[in-house]
Amino acid sequence: MSFLDLDEWLFEVAKFADIVYSPVASDIKDYPEDVDVCLVEGAVANEENLELLYKVRQRTKFVISFGDCAVTANVPAMRNMLGSSEPVLKRCYLELGDKTAQLPHEPGIVPELLDRVRPIHELVEIDLFIPGCPPSAPRIQAAIEPLLKGEQPVMEGRSMIKFG
Repeated sequence: MSFLDLDEWLFEVAKFADIVYSPVASDIKDYPEDVDVCLVEGAVANEENLELLYKVRQRTKFVISFGDCAVTANVPAMRNMLGSSEPVLKRCYLELGDKTAQLPHEPGIVPELLDRVRPIHELVEIDLFIPGCPPSAPRIQAAIEPLLKGEQPVMEGRSMIKFG
């Protein structure tokens, strides 16, 4: 949501960039080939997340780990303390299930949980980290604006690398 706080600067971005994939800002179902920059938000918690992350890395020149969950796995990784996905599934679907308690298993429809939630850099090479929960609009702009000019952003100082 802090991306929308960029307000009128988004019109400047639109002069240089096309949104070619977004789970919330487009209706495109498949990640396209030959993408210049991708901001990946969130930790990798299930097989669907993992498959998309591998596709993003393969098809993208510059991958940004965007936000604390992508950078550290953050709150979603709290379930890692339980050792595997099984205790989470049992609690949610069996112990708290009402009438037809059962574990979900519909391959292709319900993505299987991975045993561990992981930050994306543990799985693919990352070109830039933008921490924050969420990253502030000024931080996002300071990181992306140089990329539009073909330059590498400088991620130094509290305003650019502070978590939380």
